[in-house]
Amino acid sequence: MQDWEIVIGLEIHTQLKTKSKIFSGASTDFGAAPNTQACAIDLGFPGVLPTVNTRVYEKAVAFGLAIGATINLTSVFDRKNYFYPDSPKGYQITQLETPIVVGGSVDIILKDGSVKTIQVTRAHLEEDAGKSMHEDYHGKTGIDLNRAGTPLLEIVSEPDMRSAEEAVAYARYIHQLVTYLGVSDGDMSQGSLRCDANVSIRPMGTEAMGTRTETKNVNSFRFLERAINHEVERQIAVLESGGRIRQETRLYDSDKDETRPMRSKETATDYRYFPEPDLLPIHITQDYIETVRQQMPELPEAKIQRFVRDYDLNEADAEVLASTVALADYFETVARVGGDAKLAANWVRVELLGQMNRDSLTPSAESLSAISLSANALGMLLARIKDGTISGKIAKTVFAALWHGEATDPDTYIATQGLTQVSNSNELIPIVDSVIENNPQQAAQYREGKTKLIGFFVGQVMRQTAGKANPQQVSDLVQQRLLD
Repeated sequence: MQDWEIVIGLEIHTQLKTKSKIFSGASTDFGAAPNTQACAIDLGFPGVLPTVNTRVYEKAVAFGLAIGATINLTSVFDRKNYFYPDSPKGYQITQLETPIVVGGSVDIILKDGSVKTIQVTRAHLEEDAGKSMHEDYHGKTGIDLNRAGTPLLEIVSEPDMRSAEEAVAYARYIHQLVTYLGVSDGDMSQGSLRCDANVSIRPMGTEAMGTRTETKNVNSFRFLERAINHEVERQIAVLESGGRIRQETRLYDSDKDETRPMRSKETATDYRYFPEPDLLPIHITQDYIETVRQQMPELPEAKIQRFVRDYDLNEADAEVLASTVALADYFETVARVGGDAKLAANWVRVELLGQMNRDSLTPSAESLSAISLSANALGMLLARIKDGTISGKIAKTVFAALWHGEATDPDTYIATQGLTQVSNSNELIPIVDSVIENNPQQAAQYREGKTKLIGFFVGQVMRQTAGKANPQQVSDLVQQRLLD
């Protein structure tokens, strides 16, 4: 590996979050019965004419502004000609020479903490194809055209990445950005974001590019990393055995953890591009761009810095809490209701995300709205820790009850289960005295200077009170009674 330099560029196909398709009024809802959401326009019937869904321009412009790109005031749709069973028109409407977004860049953070800038070549609008299905047809292929005509924003990077780690970091950032913007729901399991990885290698220290292959439609970050690493190892093996790399399109097989060839790589000439005759050039104004800019939400980096500044969090915690819009909103509600941002950050990051991970849930809008533990309820629970009603240990018991749907209101559950913290000194002093009396050896050692034994005595009192005693008050009483 040290003799070769890896060169990677990504094409990320992002399904835009619109109710209807890019050139027709057909629905984009996921999960409908096959071939029930493809209209005559999507299928290219004779005599039908496409009309651009204006919502796609709002989303494309917002993305371009977020990456500091140039927004073309005039953009043109082109016809890309090819035959494939899931494209019944025999062509795809896309943008080639004059796309809506040109240039821009994003900064990615690598595992070692270093920052690398990845240049974006372009982002263009196009329609999706249908879906070929092979699993249930015993040697045949089924075609579902529901997805045909779904709006896509294809985001093309420069070949700036030098490892699978960098490629995954870049793809994750783009995923975070489009979901923050509301450009896409980013659900990779439903095909809302798919990556094509262009991979080549060259001898270390040379400038000339090697022959690249394109691995198509990788639909998870884990598979993207595996596909790139496999393709790099394959190309090295081919070249070091005296062979040559063919420019081709490849498919990643996650079951076998390998890439395999699909077809030779086409060029722009093969596709016979020409301006789409049924669509005029699209013109937008600078005022339109400024209106989109004003409607854009707070972006990830700005939110992270606000969390650090306003909530006094460290940057690592802020990055975790701002990883998705839904999680950031959840945290801010917990902090507001609970009255303690740092306590809220700790419980959301450790307890909530830990439980979600154990249950194989990601902190998306859908999962956070589906769980039994609302942000308001968690905030109320933390408020009870803060005002001394319960201890942190008891709070974890209440958290579990809320998570599993055994309760919805922390205060009611605390009251009905008798979990209120014991803070009455008259109740605690006899228990503290009993613990000291029953452990004379430890008491003597404490008085001789082994002050760390305070934890032993506090633990004994907490055990006898079933965790209900106020830990700080117990600690103060133990110290006082031991020194009397």
